[in-house]
Amino acid sequence: MSGVSERSTHVVVIGGGFAGVACARTLTGQPDIRVTLLDRNGYHQFQPLLYQVATAELDPADVSYDLEQMFAEHDNVQVRTADVVAIDPQTHTVSLADGDTVTGDVLVLAAGAQANFFDVPGAAQHTFPLYTLDDALKLRERLRAVYTEAAAEGPAGAGEITFVVVGGGPTGVETAGALAELVGTILPRQFEKLALIRSRIVLVDHGHAVLGPFGPEAQAYAAQQLQRRGVRLRLGVTATEVGADHVILDDGTTMPTRAVIWGGGVSAAPLVGESRMPTGRGGRIDVRPDLTVDGHPGVYAAGDAANIPGPDGLPLPQLASVAQQAGRAVGFNIIAEANGRPRSAFAYHDKGIMAMIGRGAAIAELGARHHELHGRIAFAAWLGIHAYLMADAKAETNAFITWAEEFYLHPGHCPERLLTPPVTASAARSAS
Repeated sequence: MSGVSERSTHVVVIGGGFAGVACARTLTGQPDIRVTLLDRNGYHQFQPLLYQVATAELDPADVSYDLEQMFAEHDNVQVRTADVVAIDPQTHTVSLADGDTVTGDVLVLAAGAQANFFDVPGAAQHTFPLYTLDDALKLRERLRAVYTEAAAEGPAGAGEITFVVVGGGPTGVETAGALAELVGTILPRQFEKLALIRSRIVLVDHGHAVLGPFGPEAQAYAAQQLQRRGVRLRLGVTATEVGADHVILDDGTTMPTRAVIWGGGVSAAPLVGESRMPTGRGGRIDVRPDLTVDGHPGVYAAGDAANIPGPDGLPLPQLASVAQQAGRAVGFNIIAEANGRPRSAFAYHDKGIMAMIGRGAAIAELGARHHELHGRIAFAAWLGIHAYLMADAKAETNAFITWAEEFYLHPGHCPERLLTPPVTASAARSAS
């Protein structure tokens, strides 16, 4: 490989999410370090905006970025589209689905997350999680099918259309808000037949407030904004069973539904649990302050694969900004080791937490002290953070900025593409 020393340190990075990309980017231009970045899809997917793909506000290509193109100018980074089926943390060997193996001097596990269904019967089979681009497109196709059929049947045939969102965290709140506006306001304005069909969004959460990590005022604001959009809140209850057309709650209620969107939490990818490394909360790997794995020299974990200790000793939240900063910190520690310097403990710079509830309604708590913002200024903060995360991945932000302007300035904008069949994630990437 041109420009890379023959005696270089070989770093194998598993996963092209925020942590994996940030780590690989930090290692670019290092003549004594070569990187193999492994990802099953071959593209980086911008998870915070997947719900916008599901509700047809954004196209798949707007939130997925080709990894080979991202690193095309860096000779010391090789991207391989491959499905990792096993890892050996002792030998730093990675086994691929095609039978090939890759062995490095350093192994970085950033394999991401999957939905945590908490053993709720039927949840894995009958719900729509929102953690991958394929997940978003499956939900979008379900919405398209429901409303295409409803438009054909008319109000007498379609009856009331109910969707249930499980989980009152940012994913559930943002999805419920976007879905409520789509089916309650935007589609009826544009499609006369749909205006006569009543749609209902129900958000279910075991807690007694939405947006648990936020402060009381932010929680009250979010609840008010959701209810103004017609979202019914069922708080203090838990989904105990999910069927193809219903949800059963622990208070004995059975709710009929056309789709259940699952935002009830995440756990580490199965690969993490099968790695024989020490795991804790959410099946994630417990790491040291410098993001190495105890008992496994030369192995790091970051992003949704890791429980990263915060200042209070508790794991940091599973946020894109945490993953990105941690991936970058892993890269700097690998560079330090390669140059004979000690590793440094990871120090997270808290940028705050935020959520988009709908058009004209956002909530942000910025900085380590979580200074609270509502409305237009919170939307600007939300937009800025997302644009920064995109730019750090060298992603094209023009489509995102254009969408944001239309979203905020033109509340009657209708994503008519919802009623056209969506393409698959792989086809979307090929077309772009």
